[in-house]
Amino acid sequence: MGEMNWVSRKIHLYNVTMGLYMLDWWERCLFNIMVLILLWFICFNGSRFASDVFESHLKARIMPGGNYGMGVGMPST
Repeated sequence: MGEMNWVSRKIHLYNVTMGLYMLDWWERCLFNIMVLILLWFICFNGSRFASDVFESHLKARIMPGGNYGMGVGMPST
C-alpha cells in the first residue's frame, strides 16, 4: 500500500471500520451524505435544546429578579 499520510490513514480506517471498502463509489458517497445529514440533525437540535435549557433554567439563576439584565420592572427605592 505504500506510505500514507495521516489523513489518508484516517480515511482508510473509516472505510474499513464502517465497511465502506466493499461498496461502489456512488454507494459510499450516498452513505457519507446520509451520515453528514444525521450529524447536522444532531448538532442543530442539540444547539436548540441547549439554548432552550439556558433560556428556561439557567438564565433565571444567573440573573435573579426576572429582568434578565434589561432593567425593566426593577423596583425603585
